[in-house]
Amino acid sequence: MIKSELVDGFKGDGHVEVEQLGDINIGTYGPDDYVLETGKQLQAQVITNNKVRIFDGVMVIQGRRDVIAANAYTDVPIDNGAQGVKRNDIIVRRYTKDSASEIENTEFAVIKGTPGAAATDPVVTVGNIRNGDTLHNMKLYRVRIEGLNIVGVDKLYKTNMSLSTLNSNLTALNNNLGYELGSSGYTYYKKYNDGTLLMWGIVSIGYTTGSGTINFPIAFKDTLSYQLFVQQKYVSSAYVFEIISAQKMTGSLANVYSRKYPTTTDKVETHDADWFAVGRWK
Repeated sequence: MIKSELVDGFKGDGHVEVEQLGDINIGTYGPDDYVLETGKQLQAQVITNNKVRIFDGVMVIQGRRDVIAANAYTDVPIDNGAQGVKRNDIIVRRYTKDSASEIENTEFAVIKGTPGAAATDPVVTVGNIRNGDTLHNMKLYRVRIEGLNIVGVDKLYKTNMSLSTLNSNLTALNNNLGYELGSSGYTYYKKYNDGTLLMWGIVSIGYTTGSGTINFPIAFKDTLSYQLFVQQKYVSSAYVFEIISAQKMTGSLANVYSRKYPTTTDKVETHDADWFAVGRWK
């Protein structure tokens, strides 16, 4: 029989189970270990060579929410180092469950590394709380010890963004990815909010001058901020090949020159060429 439960509803008794809340949290935050954007977010501070202070914050340990009260902190003891060797210790938030009483607890713990000429991280036991494991360690910090001194503390946990931060980031991303699509005559453009500008179109090359002018409907920053490509179009059997080049004059104007191949001096009859430009407008 499949067991289901209305968690967010009044039943008249204590019907909500910790496993249900854990599954809801996994669906909300993810299946791994996280620190939330609350308070000081478990910031670490080296107090002495034998003490690292962990400040307040909220952790989600495989669906179990774990809170260090606002403005509180815990001093985690670190064993002495030794002259001439290095060692890495790992500070963890340890989850345990008593298999008899099913009582769950968390605490700070230090997994001590092995001293040596080169420091390596000790093995950290991780479990799967949802599958019933009774021990799991959430990695918080690597404490690097050289000789008698703590020389560094490296953050090892992932921070889970709040919905407010996520919405702000998505808004900024959408603003950057937004674009304006338009045209002017036979010229088309796609102007992105992040400064990217794409334009393409047709340029008419006259026989008298052997040249044509491209007037960009939206100006690039300058001649160094864009690349311009021009491609010949088939004119007739008499002008199958031509030499064509482009000259960027300003951010809003470019000239195109054409000569018949292989003579390089004869001009091709009046015709069109395709062009494409990519760069930045800001």
